[in-house]
Amino acid sequence: FLFYFRFGVKKKPIYVNVIRDPIERLVSYYYFLRFGDDYRPGLRRRKQGDKKTFDECVAAGGSDCAPEKLWLQIPFFCGHSSECWNVGSRWALEQAKYNLINEYFLVGVTEELEDFIMLLEAALPRFFRGATELYHTGKKSHLRKTTEKKLPTKETIAKLQQSEIWKMENEFYEFALEQFQFVRAHAVREKDGELYILAQNFFYEKIYPKSN
Repeated sequence: FLFYFRFGVKKKPIYVNVIRDPIERLVSYYYFLRFGDDYRPGLRRRKQGDKKTFDECVAAGGSDCAPEKLWLQIPFFCGHSSECWNVGSRWALEQAKYNLINEYFLVGVTEELEDFIMLLEAALPRFFRGATELYHTGKKSHLRKTTEKKLPTKETIAKLQQSEIWKMENEFYEFALEQFQFVRAHAVREKDGELYILAQNFFYEKIYPKSN
């Protein structure tokens, strides 16, 4: 997240983003560094040749799978302050939540990517018209899948979930997911087979009714 006005930009950009379940993101990145993806399969990755599974890494207390590696999505949304990168900072978490609500037009989650694209198309047709159909039929809609990935065991997941870092990153993820589902449920209407987005003040009218 950038405060563009600090760089002389007078018009605020439209912020959109997608986030992912913290543990799923970490596991995927762990294997990506070792096996790459289907986008550029011939490219040699930094950890290529390392056959240790994610479960083995966690059991051994390895640095590549440490809870600190989960601290990514909060600072990404937090902003410029150095405090954003202090792992486990409650202030950074609250700032990230504030920015998501007040600065971002829409933040989706990878688990509900299709709905995210549909909302973007309905809300910003100038940029995203036809995006949903392209997502369904396009050959490049699902590129960048990690070539080889083993799902972690319940024991591994439970160990990571004991970390305060995971708890905070997961709190942010759940916050973003709840907000996305709220927008999808309350701000979207269908007319003549097409979706459209209600005005932004729809949300506040639900909380603060207009005075007579």
